[in-house]
Amino acid sequence: MYDVKDKVFLITGAVGGIGSALVKAALQDEAKHVIALDIDVNQGKALESELKDVYGQNKIKFIKCDVTSDLENAYDLAIKEFGYIDVVINNAGIMNDSPNVYLKEIAVNVTALITSSLKAFDLMRKDRGGKGGTIINISSIVGLMQTSLLPIYSATKSAVLQFSNCLGMEQNFSWSGVRVLTVCFGSTDTPLLSLQKLGGFTKEFDEKIHVGINKMPQQSAQSAAQGLLTAYRNGVSGSTWLVTSNRPAEEITENVKNAYKTLSQGIYE
Repeated sequence: MYDVKDKVFLITGAVGGIGSALVKAALQDEAKHVIALDIDVNQGKALESELKDVYGQNKIKFIKCDVTSDLENAYDLAIKEFGYIDVVINNAGIMNDSPNVYLKEIAVNVTALITSSLKAFDLMRKDRGGKGGTIINISSIVGLMQTSLLPIYSATKSAVLQFSNCLGMEQNFSWSGVRVLTVCFGSTDTPLLSLQKLGGFTKEFDEKIHVGINKMPQQSAQSAAQGLLTAYRNGVSGSTWLVTSNRPAEEITENVKNAYKTLSQGIYE
C-alpha cells in the first residue's frame, strides 16, 4: 500500500471542482507539500491562502499554469522550491467539442497530459537517479463507452486510457520505478458540467449534452477525490480504476484488458 503522508504532490487543474477537492484531500492525509497548477489566478491564490491558514505556510504552493504552454516552467519552479515530486495528478480537462474549442480540448486533455506525464516520468525514473513515483492520469467513463454526443471528448479520454495503460505496463515500471495509474471518473458535480463550459460538435447538441449528463447519477467532487486516493494507495502500475456515483473506487483493469483482447483478435493470426 502506498501512503499519502510526507509525499510531494503536483496537481494540474487544481483550483476548482475535483482539482481543489484533491488538493484538500491530500493535505488532510498529511501530504508533505501540494503544488497546485491552474490557469485561474484569482481562485488559485484564494485556495492557497485558505489552505495556508489551515495547514501552514509551506504546505501549499499555487503556480499559474496554462498546461498547453507553461508546464516546463511550472515543473522547474516546483523542483527548485521542493527538490522533487512524488506524485503527479494530471487532472486538467475540457469537455467542449464545439468548432472553436475542440483543438484546445485536444491540447489540454491529450497533448498536455502526455507532456506532463513524460516530464514527470523523466524526473522520477530510478535508472537516471530519480526516486520513483506515481503518475495518475484522469480518463472518464466515456473512455470506456461510446456516445454520439461527445465524439471528440470521448476520443481524448480513450487516448488517455490507452496512453496511461501502456506507459504503466510492467515492462516500463520494472526499470523505471514509475507507477502509472488511470482513473475514470463518472459524472461529477463540478463547473465542468455547466452550460457555459459544455459544447457539442454541432450547436444542436448543446442542450442534449446538458440534459443527458444531468440524467446520469452524479458524484460529489469530494467522493471523486477520495476514490482517486484509494486508487493511489492500492493500484499497481498499469491499472485502471472506476470512480463513479459516490461508490467506492473499483479496479476495472481486467475489464479493460479483456476488451483489448477482444479488439485485437485475429491481428497475429
